[in-house]
Amino acid sequence: MSDDQSLSAIWYIGALILVLSALFARRPGIGAILRSLIGWAIIAGAVYMVVEQRDTLARLAERFGIGGQSVEGGTTRIEMGPDGHFWARVELNGVSRRMLIDSGATTTALSQATADAASIETSGGGFPVMLSTANGQILAKRATIRSITLGNLHADNLDAVVSDRFGDLDVIGMNFLSRLGSWRVEGRTLILEPADTSEHEAARPSVLDQS
Repeated sequence: MSDDQSLSAIWYIGALILVLSALFARRPGIGAILRSLIGWAIIAGAVYMVVEQRDTLARLAERFGIGGQSVEGGTTRIEMGPDGHFWARVELNGVSRRMLIDSGATTTALSQATADAASIETSGGGFPVMLSTANGQILAKRATIRSITLGNLHADNLDAVVSDRFGDLDVIGMNFLSRLGSWRVEGRTLILEPADTSEHEAARPSVLDQS
């Protein structure tokens, strides 16, 4: 038995002792004890399955378009999804969202639902923006994202456009990527590096090949 298995066994035995102690301290009937034991067994089994199958669950997540995302050596790395695109886990004003990274989009674009959830207000005045999309031209409202975080990357006061015509799609555009120190694709991994604020260098983005 490995050390991990030994620790797991000790944990389960300790949890069982605590549950039994609590039950007998209240002196319930046999039926209540059996129901409680069955309930705890189901919970323990579910936790065990999640822990043991975490790799399988991660693969399933990638299958449904959610690529792996991690921070390594000061860079944020995103695995290409099965659809050939890069999807990032992003926080907008503290609200978590799944966003498509698109170097072909000039400006970051948000659905109306995401803007509402993250308390991002559109500008009441000024003219709307005309955007060309795969479904034709649409009108969008201007907005500003107070705070956006992707892995170890962060930006404040990022311009964005908002429209209910985007459906449930949220896109990170070039105006965010251009704030980075650099970004590139190696194989099926998108590597994003933060800007070197000490040198105030302009970002030098490369071409994102998502074919």
